[in-house]
Amino acid sequence: MTLLDVLRTAAFALRGNWMRSALTSLGVIIGIAAVIVMVSVGQGTQQEIDKLVSGLGSQRLDISPGSQRGPGGARQSGGSFYTLTEGDVDAIRDEVPEVQYVAGALRGNTQVVYAENNASTSWQGVQPDWFAINDWKVAEGGLFEAQAYGGAAKQVLLGDTVRRTLFGEDSGIGETIRLGRVPFTVVGTLAPKGQGGFGQDQDDVVMVPLETARRRLMGTMGLPPGAVMQVALTVGDARDLGYVQTAVEGLLRQRHQVRPGEEDDFRVRNISEIVATRTATTNLMSKLLGAVATICLVIGGIGIMNIMLVSVTERIREIGLRLAVGAAPSDVRRQFLAEAMLISLIGGVIGIVIGTAGALLVGRFSELPVALDAQVVALAAAFSIGTGLFFGYYPARKASRLDPIEALRQ
Repeated sequence: MTLLDVLRTAAFALRGNWMRSALTSLGVIIGIAAVIVMVSVGQGTQQEIDKLVSGLGSQRLDISPGSQRGPGGARQSGGSFYTLTEGDVDAIRDEVPEVQYVAGALRGNTQVVYAENNASTSWQGVQPDWFAINDWKVAEGGLFEAQAYGGAAKQVLLGDTVRRTLFGEDSGIGETIRLGRVPFTVVGTLAPKGQGGFGQDQDDVVMVPLETARRRLMGTMGLPPGAVMQVALTVGDARDLGYVQTAVEGLLRQRHQVRPGEEDDFRVRNISEIVATRTATTNLMSKLLGAVATICLVIGGIGIMNIMLVSVTERIREIGLRLAVGAAPSDVRRQFLAEAMLISLIGGVIGIVIGTAGALLVGRFSELPVALDAQVVALAAAFSIGTGLFFGYYPARKASRLDPIEALRQ
């Protein structure tokens, strides 16, 4: 028999029991659709998290104050003390050459007012390298000039959210606004960055020079001279990050006179470790979703095997007659294998259509991120064909090994 004859015979046999064939292919339809939807959601989630954590920087270290012993030996939180200083920033810059950018910062909250518009926002007092470390770009205007950092100039850069709240579509450059009770001149606006890695609005911020923040905005908080709340740094080569972390920790312990065995009065956070942890978590989730979808597909394949075995039992006389008039066992095997693969292929095509539509609907009407990939669809089609081949082989082999005399007798 030619391949065309085999396919024609298989299609005729399936059409004779079309309802049973449709119900049999239902398992493959559900399995393929589940594979496409779940894998698309998993990949979309992976891409979304990659995009969010990329803003944190994979070549960055963040240093914050640690805890200290208070009166009576009680351990107090890092927010109770300012153990980091601008001197630490300068020492890191001078003594650790692998560091590309390093900057200290202060931060707080304030009310920003312009005419009848006002907003409650956060402010950051920063050093020059802060913009490069956090990938801040200027939309209009410019960054602070060098003398602004040393002279406590009352200049401010506006995040996009604050700019729109105060000035609408205008840039506001050259206008005077108030941070609390202190007037500041707007010298530039920052390009929007959107949502941060932890869900915060990164554009709801204003930035001023570090010394300006210390003198004008910290008020009566009793901040020690030169103190900063955070130090951030980046390295030029990600392979140097581990060495730089060790070098910085040793340098700060020496500067802060931390004796051997004592706990550090600072904390160093390696952003790349957070990125790696999140990536591993999302990869595991994607594999879990893929495994669930694969189980659905296997269940559909078992359904095909079950129905094909029933079909062999029902068509024993037909098989015996074919063998008696000269059909080779391989012809019988190919016919039943073709029937199983046709069921699986038709179910796969319908499942691909439903799965693609389902993935698009999930992305449109839910908050789940979806990344529909042509490779996923192609993989699903290959799985559908492979399912029919794998689960249809045993019934086809059983049919081809029947004894013609015994088959005709039944």
